[in-house]
Amino acid sequence: MADLIAEIHALETRAAAAIATAANSEALQNTAQEFIGKKGALTNVMKQLGALTPEERGNVGKAANEFKAKLEALLAQKTSALQNERFAKLAETEFIDLSVTPSPYAAVNAVTPFGGHIHPIAQTQKKLEDIFTSMGFSIVDGPQVEDDYHNFGALNFTDDHPARDMQDTFYTKTGYLLRTHTSTVQIRALERMTPPLRIIAPGRVFRYEEVDASHEHTFYQMEGMIIDREVSVGNLLHLMQTLLTEIFGRAVDVRLRPGYFPFVEPGFELDMKCLVCDGKGCSVCKHSGWVEVLPCGLVHPNVLKAAGLDPQQWQGAAFGLGLNRLVMMQHGIEDIRHFMSGKLDFLRQF
Repeated sequence: MADLIAEIHALETRAAAAIATAANSEALQNTAQEFIGKKGALTNVMKQLGALTPEERGNVGKAANEFKAKLEALLAQKTSALQNERFAKLAETEFIDLSVTPSPYAAVNAVTPFGGHIHPIAQTQKKLEDIFTSMGFSIVDGPQVEDDYHNFGALNFTDDHPARDMQDTFYTKTGYLLRTHTSTVQIRALERMTPPLRIIAPGRVFRYEEVDASHEHTFYQMEGMIIDREVSVGNLLHLMQTLLTEIFGRAVDVRLRPGYFPFVEPGFELDMKCLVCDGKGCSVCKHSGWVEVLPCGLVHPNVLKAAGLDPQQWQGAAFGLGLNRLVMMQHGIEDIRHFMSGKLDFLRQF
């Protein structure tokens, strides 16, 4: 027994010396494995306990535990010391004073530094939020990964509606989907809010589309809804015209044509004259001179019923804005793909 305890004390001396001279974390880890690893020196000592009496095994075991505890403490102290040493060296060789304002003429890789920008879509979204909140609307939000009921069922989509097909919707392996419109947020708002209400729901949406100058698989929308005792098409058109005038700072040429959307009846497509080509025809407007910007209509009674509202008591109007296309009209951007390209030259313009 005395020989084993002496051997443990000798291990403690050797381990302390090895830890003290360890130059890096790898050497420190090797030292730990050498002395207290599964195949380390302490394990070899403990294999000899079978030849001892119970009392002797207790004494040797106590010495072994004390050694292990001391070793772990020394390892922790050395780890901290090595880390502090590393940070000190980094502070000397890679120090950056974030409080210093760089010279406007300084250059990094021959590129003049420039200030950060808010993305043009975010700028327009903020402007729209200000416009709508000034008219008494609340801003609501919801999940981007949705269930079928909130994305389709509660919005009066039939089971065989084309929008449910794989070519239009991204489905997950668990049966959920990436929302195809922000109308899902309106449904969730109706479930938890009490009318009358005015809400807008800005956010990112996803469509399984072929990407071109005017279509993206990931883009931004802002949906709006009014629920009250009496809501008419006239109320809806006045709101849309006021909105476009506020956005562009002047009157714009618009046209209203019938449109089908399962969640509104009647439904309309509100188009505006293309501001990129001034109505002459370009890739953005598909050479028609007009760009669809505001699908809208009166809320379908089935949507109200799905939210637990009586269509005989409540009426509603809903509209949807394509933020990407709206920004394209504002700034004369000819290709929707610029927004997600990550091109700094494009973003610096805003």
